[in-house]
Amino acid sequence: MEVTGTLKTKFDTQKVSDRFQKREFVLTTEANTPYPQHVSFQVTQDKCNMLDQFNLGEEIRVQFNLRGREWNGPQGIKYFNTLEAWRIERITGSNNAGTNQNTNTNTNQSSNNNSGGSSTPPVFTGNVDDNDDLPF
Repeated sequence: MEVTGTLKTKFDTQKVSDRFQKREFVLTTEANTPYPQHVSFQVTQDKCNMLDQFNLGEEIRVQFNLRGREWNGPQGIKYFNTLEAWRIERITGSNNAGTNQNTNTNTNQSSNNNSGGSSTPPVFTGNVDDNDDLPF
């Protein structure tokens, strides 16, 4: 799973046992809406130092796994969820890069169309007589 947002806070690494450590951080998503979401993630073990390269307020992309577990305590069974991040990337000028790529693509397509030749890949027609069910 993947989500993009602004790094709101990051906490110190917690040493849970001799062989396990974790570090939590909070990502703000939907910041431009009336109800921004503040989502808590964690990184574990050798990934704890991964957060050191990011500053508060930076826009980042987090790839994570959704973890769930059951706990049978004195008051009954409870369920807990964890969003365990395994990759964090800095978002830098993604809007400008996307705009430039679209402009270049449109320019290339119009120059190809004007030259009379077509470099556009063929479109799958979905012919019923084909025995192959794959479109490529």
